[in-house]
Amino acid sequence: MDLTLVIGKVTHHSIELSWMNEENKPRNGPPERWTRFSVEQMDPKTHTYSTVYIGYSTHHLVEGLESSTSYNFRLRVTRASVECSLSPVVSVFTTRVPFSGKNLHQAVNREDEEELTTVLQSGMVDVDVYDKMGFTPLMVAAQKGFTSLVDILVKHGADINKRDSTGKDSLMQACFAGHLNTVKYLRNCGSTWQSGDTDGCTPLHWAVDGGHLPVITYMIQDGCEVDVMDKVSLWTPLMCVSAISGNAAVASILLQAGADVNIRDKAGKTPLMQSSLTTDKKQKQKK
Repeated sequence: MDLTLVIGKVTHHSIELSWMNEENKPRNGPPERWTRFSVEQMDPKTHTYSTVYIGYSTHHLVEGLESSTSYNFRLRVTRASVECSLSPVVSVFTTRVPFSGKNLHQAVNREDEEELTTVLQSGMVDVDVYDKMGFTPLMVAAQKGFTSLVDILVKHGADINKRDSTGKDSLMQACFAGHLNTVKYLRNCGSTWQSGDTDGCTPLHWAVDGGHLPVITYMIQDGCEVDVMDKVSLWTPLMCVSAISGNAAVASILLQAGADVNIRDKAGKTPLMQSSLTTDKKQKQKK
């Protein structure tokens, strides 16, 4: 009889073991005369064995194990209640805990290129998996300006056009945060200035809201339309500046690029009217 333990499927928490029965003969007579099998597991500290299975089957699944850990097993065979034989000891490692989306996002947030590559190369995780905030790893990397991580994600198939719950893509995230190198990288990968979020705000709207002059200058030089309107208030980027921040430097760049000062929004207001209202509001707040 072959007394070899055969290792089957191994996971991070279980090991499948099997063995041959006695020439596949049918069981005859009383149970005490049947061939009985016991799987024994070695304690790594005491080097003693304890029984984890006893019965008449030819396979057993050992569960509740630690991940990335070595285990030793042997098979004890008892015939007719008296005859006993032991198989050679087999050693097997459980696998590591499978990667998840959490691991992927943790690697991005820690700016850990090595771990990010390891998780992606495992093939266990969707490169565009969303976190609990509704962001993909690429969105997070773009928002943080981790251009090297953006590169790794894109090369592993990350979708540059994925959007969060408000319709913002990775380019908009990078524009709002002011990460010029990341903006340039995404642009070279095919991200477009014409994309809009759920309100119709474009990357330029978001760059203007963020007040990042180098990013705005690059976008204009790259051919970004300056008088593009959102879908809600029909505001251009210049209107956003006039109505919200009043950032003179941003407004100056837009005006030099040919932004229309006479264009009207949904309420019929021009950028100049918006600017006057903003100035009046700030003056009242100071009083």
